[in-house]
Amino acid sequence: MESCPHVFGHCKLPSAFTQVYKEECTQCFDSQDLAPGIDVCLTCFNAGCNNSERHHAQNHYEKTNHPLVLNIHRLIKDKPKRADENEEPPQKISKLAIIPESDKDKYEFITHVKCYACGGIEVDRTSGDLPAVIDAVMTSMSAAKQSEIKAWEEGNIVICDHTRDLVQEQSRTLESQSLAHCNNCDLKENLWLCLVCGNLGCGRQQYGGLGGNGHGLAHYNLTKHSISCKLGTITPEGTADIYCYECDESRLDPYLDKHLANFGINVASQQKTEKSMTELQIEQNQLFGWSMETKDGKKLEPLFGPGYTGIKNLGNSCYMASVLQSVFSLDAFQQRYYPTAMEHHKQCTQDNPANCIQCQLSKLADGLLSGRYSQPTQIIDAENEQPEQDGVAPGMFKTLIGKGHDEFSTMRQQDAFEFFQYLVTTIERKEHSNPTNDPTNIFKFTIQRRLQCVECNRVRYKDSTESSISISVPANKIETNENNETKYEPVTFEKCLQLFAADSAVEYTCPACNKKTIAMTNTRFLTFPEVLVVHTRRFEEENWVPRKIVVPILFEQDCYTFDEYIAHGRQDNEELLPEESTAGPAINESDLNKLLEMGFPENRCRKALIATGNNGADQAMNWLFEHMDDADIDAPILGSASVSNAQEPSEGDVSTLMAMGFSETRVRKALSETCNNVERAVEWLFSHPEDESDSLSVQVDANNTIKAFGDSTLPAEYQLQSFISHKGTSVHCGHYVVHVRKGEKWVLFNDNNVVEDPQPPLEEAYVYILMRVRR
Repeated sequence: MESCPHVFGHCKLPSAFTQVYKEECTQCFDSQDLAPGIDVCLTCFNAGCNNSERHHAQNHYEKTNHPLVLNIHRLIKDKPKRADENEEPPQKISKLAIIPESDKDKYEFITHVKCYACGGIEVDRTSGDLPAVIDAVMTSMSAAKQSEIKAWEEGNIVICDHTRDLVQEQSRTLESQSLAHCNNCDLKENLWLCLVCGNLGCGRQQYGGLGGNGHGLAHYNLTKHSISCKLGTITPEGTADIYCYECDESRLDPYLDKHLANFGINVASQQKTEKSMTELQIEQNQLFGWSMETKDGKKLEPLFGPGYTGIKNLGNSCYMASVLQSVFSLDAFQQRYYPTAMEHHKQCTQDNPANCIQCQLSKLADGLLSGRYSQPTQIIDAENEQPEQDGVAPGMFKTLIGKGHDEFSTMRQQDAFEFFQYLVTTIERKEHSNPTNDPTNIFKFTIQRRLQCVECNRVRYKDSTESSISISVPANKIETNENNETKYEPVTFEKCLQLFAADSAVEYTCPACNKKTIAMTNTRFLTFPEVLVVHTRRFEEENWVPRKIVVPILFEQDCYTFDEYIAHGRQDNEELLPEESTAGPAINESDLNKLLEMGFPENRCRKALIATGNNGADQAMNWLFEHMDDADIDAPILGSASVSNAQEPSEGDVSTLMAMGFSETRVRKALSETCNNVERAVEWLFSHPEDESDSLSVQVDANNTIKAFGDSTLPAEYQLQSFISHKGTSVHCGHYVVHVRKGEKWVLFNDNNVVEDPQPPLEEAYVYILMRVRR
């Protein structure tokens, strides 16, 4: 044991808020459980591996000149046996709960201090402030645990006395979803159902454009009925957004199914519980397991080695794991992040690798592709057990990718397709300065949308860059069994594609005819991507409850040709429609005059009418009273978009426009810009170029000419490369898995279980990923 001059002045005591990385290396998945352990920097508390090939701890020292590290190696203790056979066993857990267990009870820790400035020699741990620093590091909550607790707590909603002891009035049935509206105005969105008397009241206006006149709150002030449920958020599992006006907080209703049944709304779950929302989510998702056996009962064969590494479930993280396994099976992602990992780690300018998206993507690539973490675990009972693997736990990546996002920062279940879109956007922004390195380019292509007025036959074309398509799934019911499960007629994948590209009729206000007409629209490919992501729209709402449409999609051929879906552009004999007028939205002059007679300034009157969707003077008057103290109430009206409290568009209108091939983001913006007028929104979508904030970026060549993604060469043939499946009744619960084609076989990635699947369920997928075939 040697003395070291660097002991003094290079050690810091971590505070309760310091992120201490001590469980695994920030640049690879080597952990304190693997020899020779993890080196924790005693200056900034970064964790680096001490591996002879990667030596991330040594690299950290060379970049930062932080010399001292605490090496931590953790060993699992043998479980103590009861000394006396008559000794009582430990009490069983009767309720799902998180019970803290001391690491000292489970593990033995071997630690020593090293100095990289002195050649890596072991340093006397009793020198200077080292004893206090070592103790603080070992007893501190790790950065991974801090992030996990924060994510669980975000969105943790509890029961209050008002929901538990709710007394309801006489039962009655609500109007059908298509007819229901606020009892005090005409709003059909942002509706809250009073669980005491059944009153429907609109919510309060919210930042971001969610409209409302506060009639739900007014009902509470009048009646003191404190518990309301937001319609449209009810799931088949018996959860929904519940608000207690008495507590002025979101709450959990332990008897929600019973309370909703009082008004004719039936949900699938009849379970009554007082567990927290987190516990409910764990329990609900455990109900949706994925069979790891063949149809004849044989266990699927586990796989190990490079490319066969599983991803541990971090708690409702299967949506993320399925997407990551899909994208890292693609050559573009492998080449971008795997062989370049060491070079980037040395050049990275981020002080903390845990905060660098490329460091974490490179760490994922190394973890999934190297095979180091895909080793079979020890088999205890060889006759009944199959070898398993630990896989990797990308907690740092999940924390970083979800940072600042309202949903992906939590531990709640999410939509895998939405996460794919979010991942593409995040990577694209990271690679913005050098777009040729962007691996998401393989997903991008150009869509052309055509609109033609059936009266004047004039046309309009709109091109946009996309990274996926969303297809409708025809739902033709065959029968409904005694368990209320509906069986649907199978549909071919080719039929879904034909419907995507088919002509559809929409109501349209033609700027050439100056009247309402019918327009025919279609969506075709102007260019084709290397990898085509196809999202299937399998969810719909029925009686306020979203449900999954389990329609089998049949793949009848190995390769599909997309030649018939190519766009042909404007023809010589076609005349273009005139550009849409840039004038602001039309105002009902009668309603405007009524408001002016009440003494309101004209600018405020016009702003109120726009914000309430031209739904009458009374609604606009309520808006004026609630917004008269707004700082921008007298600001000039620059257009309909300048009023952020416009009524939220109906899901039916959103679906109608999305069926034309536009993304949900673009559709909602179009409706917002046109006061939720579908006809004007159609015109807006075709006449407005996409904003830079909403569209995928484009590449520009040396001549400053936009370069389109993908290419239009034919034939355009595609083969299924992977598919993500969802088991469950709602995107907010259930379980995601992914199947990936590896040569001639299909591999199932079910969290950290990786097996060969000889009978992959292609017909059940939620997202399909197809690879272009070049011959």
